[in-house]
Amino acid sequence: MLVIVAPGQGAQVPGFLSPWLELPAFAERFAWWSAVTGLDLARYGTTADADEIRDTAVAQPLLVSAALAAASELAGGLDRVSHTAGAVAGHSVGELAAAAMAGALTPEAALVLVRERGRAMAEAAAVTETGMTAVLGGDRDEVLAAIEKAGLTPANDNGAGQIVAAGTLEQLRGFADNPPEKARLRPLQVAGAFHTEHMSPAIGHLRSLAPGVPVTDPAIRLLSNRDGAVVSSGTEYLQRLVDQVGAPVRWDSCMETLTGLGVTALIELPPAGTLVGLARRGMPGVATLALKTPDDLDKARELIAEHAGTTEQEASA
Repeated sequence: MLVIVAPGQGAQVPGFLSPWLELPAFAERFAWWSAVTGLDLARYGTTADADEIRDTAVAQPLLVSAALAAASELAGGLDRVSHTAGAVAGHSVGELAAAAMAGALTPEAALVLVRERGRAMAEAAAVTETGMTAVLGGDRDEVLAAIEKAGLTPANDNGAGQIVAAGTLEQLRGFADNPPEKARLRPLQVAGAFHTEHMSPAIGHLRSLAPGVPVTDPAIRLLSNRDGAVVSSGTEYLQRLVDQVGAPVRWDSCMETLTGLGVTALIELPPAGTLVGLARRGMPGVATLALKTPDDLDKARELIAEHAGTTEQEASA
């Protein structure tokens, strides 16, 4: 079985869309989606600098648009993703791309939601100076204890020895002065403490929009960041999307679920690399591919042909 995954905020790098926009259909989608989001997505994905695309209100629509356009190129249309993969999942804002790939949301609904999500989270982040720091290595229990002692939140539990702490900049400085034993700290290039109580105002805004969002039940296994569960109700998934803005991302649980489903291959959509790295450490034996440029499409299609419909047990038989 093959899973297609979409990365979250922080994965973007300047110019990552340049080779993709040479594809006519990709560029056409971006022109339309720029109108939907009210952003010049093509410029942000090609010539904008790192500071511009670090802006939450820009980064989130850019990431979801990139993932959806690449998924469409890969599968021959978003409505074909369910014929290509056995499951889809997204990390943080990538969940909106996953929902559209699964058919639970239309691309336009996903992009309107991510536009509003990005703006609301940026406004929430502006209230207090906050940030996020990745904790790499160390004893898991000791890391979580140190995060709690510093008054921080384990906002992303990514598995594979990586937990992201989030909170005020003052709390993060105190944490850096007393790091967990045998752990490395890496401040993340994000504009706030996402998936924490600091995002409460954004949750309220999204809850006011949710009743009017058109949703359908997913046509493919669709995983939730809350607990790694496969969610079969579009309405429930939408509610989880809203609540997840202020709740920790349990990517470790998502990888556990995928392993349990018998996944044998994973393709990460652009800007790819982060989730493939986690899968290589947390899902040993699973074939992985980071879809970074259109040059990777043929390899990705070969992986699909080899693994679509195949479980881990069947692959090892």
